[in-house]
Amino acid sequence: MPTFDEILGDRPIMAILRGVPPAEAVTLAEAVWDTGIGAVEVPIQTPEALDALAAVARAGAARGEVVGAGTVIAPEQVALAKAAGAVYTVAPGLDLDVLRTSVAAGLPHLPGVGSASEVQQAMRAGCRWLKAFPAGSLGASWLRDIRGPFPDALLVATGGVTAANAAEFRSAGARCLGIGNALTRPGGLAEIMAALT
Repeated sequence: MPTFDEILGDRPIMAILRGVPPAEAVTLAEAVWDTGIGAVEVPIQTPEALDALAAVARAGAARGEVVGAGTVIAPEQVALAKAAGAVYTVAPGLDLDVLRTSVAAGLPHLPGVGSASEVQQAMRAGCRWLKAFPAGSLGASWLRDIRGPFPDALLVATGGVTAANAAEFRSAGARCLGIGNALTRPGGLAEIMAALT
């Protein structure tokens, strides 16, 4: 089973391809991979999204890239994600049943956290990489503050991250930025890249 140190360790961006048709999702994923600084997640809220995940996973495998399944909020979604080619799972919240099911399937899991209690519970369950969600509502100062009592937490700021606030989240301690709409719209990837340089 790969680790998030390997998947995200030196990549400051996780592109979230929510609601993107398969062919477009592959094009966007390849553009992200071409930058050398991005990982890719495809949320699987609909059957069509599973098709997009499968297409992106096939494209990734051809390039030696791995793809994650996002919005995994029920244990039964883990098998669907794995069958579509996902190598890791991501959730908006902390569900220990989803975490256990994912790890048992050989897929590392990135749980969402939005409070000190959730960070503590996730870390006790063995997670060092955590999705700070919704980051736009929590604010960059939340990331900075939460790292005080939890200095070993590796935070992926997700939800409301844009080119305008990306640098602020990074300076507050986000190891990676989960970016959806701000990246998938025309010109979005270039704007994010410019904000991080």
